[in-house]
Amino acid sequence: MPRTTNKQVKLHVRKGDQVALTKAITAYKDELAREKGYTGRVLAVYPTKKRVIVEGVNIRVRHTKPNKTHPQGGRIEREMPIHASNVMPLDGDGRPTRVGRKLVSDPTSGRSRWVRVAATTGLEIDR
Repeated sequence: MPRTTNKQVKLHVRKGDQVALTKAITAYKDELAREKGYTGRVLAVYPTKKRVIVEGVNIRVRHTKPNKTHPQGGRIEREMPIHASNVMPLDGDGRPTRVGRKLVSDPTSGRSRWVRVAATTGLEIDR
C-alpha cells in the first residue's frame, strides 16, 4: 500500500556537503560558467523542489531597490538553485560518488538510524 502520510523527499546531498558538478552550468557571463568536475559546498537544499544552491555555481544578477542592507541598491550577484541531479557528493578521497543508505545500530542504546554511505569506499558520508 502506498504511503499516504509523511511523504518526505530525501535527497542524496545535505547542507554543508562538498559536491562536484556532473554537468556544466552556464551563467550570464562566460567567466562564471562552471565546468563539469567543479567542487563546491552546498549552501541550501530545497527537497520538495529537488534543488540545491552550490557555492560559486549559477551566479545571477539581481537588481534591487535601495534598502537597509544595500543603501545604494543596484546589481547584486548571488547563487541560484540548480537541480540536485547535477551534483554528486565527494567521498573521503575527494572523488564524486553515488550514495547508498545503511541502517546502523548503536550497541549501547540499542537504537538504530539510517546513514548515507559512499558507493566508492563504503564509508559513511554523514558527519
